[in-house]
Amino acid sequence: MTVRRVVLGENSAGKAVVVSDGASPRETAFQHIPGFVSAPMWTTPDVPSRSRSITDPMATGGTLLQPPGGSTFMVITFPPDAVFMSPDFKPELAGPEHAKATPGIAETFEMENPGMHKTPTLDYGVVLDGRISLELDDGVIVNLERGDTFVQHGARHAWRNPNDKPATIAVVLLGAH
Repeated sequence: MTVRRVVLGENSAGKAVVVSDGASPRETAFQHIPGFVSAPMWTTPDVPSRSRSITDPMATGGTLLQPPGGSTFMVITFPPDAVFMSPDFKPELAGPEHAKATPGIAETFEMENPGMHKTPTLDYGVVLDGRISLELDDGVIVNLERGDTFVQHGARHAWRNPNDKPATIAVVLLGAH
């Protein structure tokens, strides 16, 4: 799945212009997790400015987990959990691929509890397509479907897709104290 990203800005006369139109340079369709797509759209390390000079922060590597005042906007497609249960699934190959695609975030995942993680962020999100479950550290499951929103405030959680179709979410991670 390619997510179209349209970036707007202003030219020197203050007129709105399209700066870029196309996929994010860092969108990754995982080879070792079929159906998993990470599409980081934009990231800022601190409070953004309205500068007319726009440099695409996705054109280079770097962490997606920003400090307080920073942000990251992502679209993520989760395959059904059956992908991870398949005898063909190789976590030893999927792990490094995840680390390369989502630096900073991938390091927050717990090796002993697959999928569980906790980021120092306030996250705003919406389910764009499908159904997905949010598992909390006490085993509580919150089921979300298309159109549902969530606010995740630094809590330990995991995304699960016990369904037979992929689920896509859009999320903004705000670096928090």
